Amino acid sequence: MADGVETTAYLVNHSRARRPDLALDPFAESWIPGSERSAVRELWEGFARTVYEHDDLVVSLRCRAISDALEETLEAHPDAVLLTCGAGFASYPWLFRFTDVVEVDLPDMIAAKSARAAELQEQGVLPERRVTYLAADLSDAAQRRDVITTTTRIAAGRPVVYLAEGFVFYLPLEDCRATVTLGAEIPHLERTVVTYWESENPVLARQRKWFQQQGIPDDASYLSRADLAGLLGTSISFSSVDDLQRRYLGSVEIEEATELIPEHVAVADR
Repeated sequence: MADGVETTAYLVNHSRARRPDLALDPFAESWIPGSERSAVRELWEGFARTVYEHDDLVVSLRCRAISDALEETLEAHPDAVLLTCGAGFASYPWLFRFTDVVEVDLPDMIAAKSARAAELQEQGVLPERRVTYLAADLSDAAQRRDVITTTTRIAAGRPVVYLAEGFVFYLPLEDCRATVTLGAEIPHLERTVVTYWESENPVLARQRKWFQQQGIPDDASYLSRADLAGLLGTSISFSSVDDLQRRYLGSVEIEEATELIPEHVAVADR
């Protein structure tokens, strides 16, 4: 099975596939090649035993909140362009009809994503979409600039929505903050959607050890609501995992502070 970033991307998709009623992503499992699914399932079960057993809940809640934010943007701006960084094997370009999409991730991840997307489109699993795949290391300022330049050219004056999902906390703090605000340098940015961690908890501490065992970088950066407001402005809404459980499940079934990765979603409008 693939190592590093692809491993975590497969785990995310397996989590989404386990909660189709919540994530509303019918393509989640398709991104994992059939030959890899048994190994991914075993890896996920080991992660569940070692770190926590509710990743399917957290990831699916995150997916659902992002989908709602993207859908709202398209309703207001039907010609919008989507820039998604840390794209992984997320399905958003195929769940929604953006006029253009720019997907950004590390080179190995982009190679895997573009190849798998081509396979799934050829098989008729995914609908045709205009997606530009851009390999970039967002811990490098020059490569962040390339993302801005490429997206600005592709958008060509159309509204842009910027999504940074599930990765800014893996960047050094300075690069984390710069990546959160990356979309602000693109003309006609309408909305920014960012997921982030506020502080470490026992689950993240266990995940750090699991990452070390898998050879995955385990450093992390944290942001507060005040940090996000300072970076993105005051027209911003915040949702914790508890908030998302109330919104989509009607109640808090699992307490965030002790049993869940505390991933928050921030949605900022210009």
